[in-house]
Amino acid sequence: MNSGAFQQFFSTLEDPRQSAKVEHLFTDILFLVVCASIAGAQGWEDIEDFGDLHFNWFIEKGLFKNGLPVHDTIARVVSRIDSDQFQHCFIDWMKSVVELSEGQLIAIDGKRLCGSYNRQNRLSAIHMVNAFATENNVVLGQVKTESKSNEITAIPALLALLDIKGCLISIDAMGCQTDIAEQIIERGGDYLLAVKGNQKALHDAVRKVLSSEINEEVLCLEKQHGRNEARAYCVMDAGSLADAFPEWKGLKSIGVALSYRRTKSGNESLEYRYYISSAKLSKARFANAVRSHWAVENSLHWVLDASMKEDQCQIYRGNAAEVLSGARKIALNMLQAETTRKISIPRKQKRAHGSTDYLEQVLTAGLKTLGDI
Repeated sequence: MNSGAFQQFFSTLEDPRQSAKVEHLFTDILFLVVCASIAGAQGWEDIEDFGDLHFNWFIEKGLFKNGLPVHDTIARVVSRIDSDQFQHCFIDWMKSVVELSEGQLIAIDGKRLCGSYNRQNRLSAIHMVNAFATENNVVLGQVKTESKSNEITAIPALLALLDIKGCLISIDAMGCQTDIAEQIIERGGDYLLAVKGNQKALHDAVRKVLSSEINEEVLCLEKQHGRNEARAYCVMDAGSLADAFPEWKGLKSIGVALSYRRTKSGNESLEYRYYISSAKLSKARFANAVRSHWAVENSLHWVLDASMKEDQCQIYRGNAAEVLSGARKIALNMLQAETTRKISIPRKQKRAHGSTDYLEQVLTAGLKTLGDI
């Protein structure tokens, strides 16, 4: 595997440096950052150390002909990258290597990068909105928003970059907005939106209709982490609600997910979560979509924190936090794609750090549909 794929998909990304002062190729530095992220690097010095330990491997690939850049150079280059351009390159890359099946769920959800708090200027930690293909188990793209409330503007920006035709898009109550629903329909997808108090009239109407239809049959009974949990699902045709709320374009189904929990101490809770959708959903598909959306917490957010130590990365200079967040997700996608060994992400990272042969396997798995491999 060579670095041609990186040059291909990052060719539109502008080098932020003055051409007269360039000593290391821009794409070489990007390739190093992604490889180091695969191997578990968390900071600039980690990236430099990884490059130094495997310098001969990079030389064999025709990279770093003028020697390896020091960590300050890597930091300066990455922090000045145009983050919007980087996200476009990332998303175009994922479009080329990920084939989405008809009706697949794309979960859109946000995550705060706790370590990106700017201590010098006292700027808040950045918040990333991610698109996650639950069946493929890959991140399709990301967009930064300055605060949780701005997800309403970040979600449309992310949707505009994605190919969502034929897919079911699930978003929590923050994204339950008529403009977002309309955008999804116009781009050829279907929506599944959680409904809460921010859409009070719709929420009350959906709850009233479903109150007499709720099936009390428990579909899933679990015991984990010292608590008992039971879940049930009910979905039905939107019927007259579609006429009563014409602003919700294409509304066809309404549903509710019931969640009961009892802890060891005997505390009990029962939660009702209501949804609207532009798709005609069966009970099984509705239940699977609701479960799959919240699985993003375990399949993406938890892995980024527990395995890739994202929240511990205290980098905030310029656009570095956003760019490194994208590099980690590219790395995670590649690590997930490598299936010759059924081991955890941290073990794969350790193997990639210690063995360039295994790193080659990870890179090849992540880029397997590209023609230059």
